[in-house]
Amino acid sequence: MIHPTALVHPGARLAPDVEVGAYSVIGEHVEIGAGTRVGHHCVITGATRIGERNRIFHFVSLGEEPQDKKYRGQPTRLEIGDGNTIREFCTFNCGTVEDAGVTRLGNDNWMMAYVHLAHDCQVGDHTIFANNAQLAGHVHVGDYAILGGFTVVHQFVRIGAHSITAMGSIVLQDIPPYVTAAGNSAAPRGINLEGLKRRQFSDAALAAIRRAYKLLYKSGLGLQEAQERIAEQAREIPELLPLAEFLARLGRGIIR
Repeated sequence: MIHPTALVHPGARLAPDVEVGAYSVIGEHVEIGAGTRVGHHCVITGATRIGERNRIFHFVSLGEEPQDKKYRGQPTRLEIGDGNTIREFCTFNCGTVEDAGVTRLGNDNWMMAYVHLAHDCQVGDHTIFANNAQLAGHVHVGDYAILGGFTVVHQFVRIGAHSITAMGSIVLQDIPPYVTAAGNSAAPRGINLEGLKRRQFSDAALAAIRRAYKLLYKSGLGLQEAQERIAEQAREIPELLPLAEFLARLGRGIIR
């Protein structure tokens, strides 16, 4: 299952059925779970743990040192869950001690070519990152979020669950859950209606999310007052809880 030209350190822990392609390099502190396939010319290094049934295509770099001038070789990690597809030329770096010390990618994500996850990024489950989507350090991305091709995200930004960005978006502030964003810099363009329908949100839930969006962006209310009204509605409408909780923990402010 390991090509004769691949270099796998004796200390690396690979499940018996892991496949490693030609000329790939696997470092000493790497752990790879069952059913994972590593393509040709990949480099997996650092304290990197990869789960089961991942497909890692050619020319991928995982677990390299963070691109942070403050980094001094501290023991930090990269963790990748199960069932992910990681396409050609993706680069995922380890974390830093200034944050959680770990960069994480969850389960069942689809990472297209040239995606970059910088140090300390935390990506949930079932996301899609189109070609050349780029995350700076410390970015958090919720479940089912979709980043269009060439989306660039500023450090410390949060992207809410079920949100979507258009191709070429420059994201400088947080995108709340369920929101469609586009532009340079990214601005709200409504809710991610098609995505929510595909995930079988009920008509009642969609109507509630539309009302919450209008409160946030169309009502003329200040952010705090809109946040309070959405939090009140979320007590009776579970689908609004992710939005209310997101708005209660704002960092860089939301896109407007």
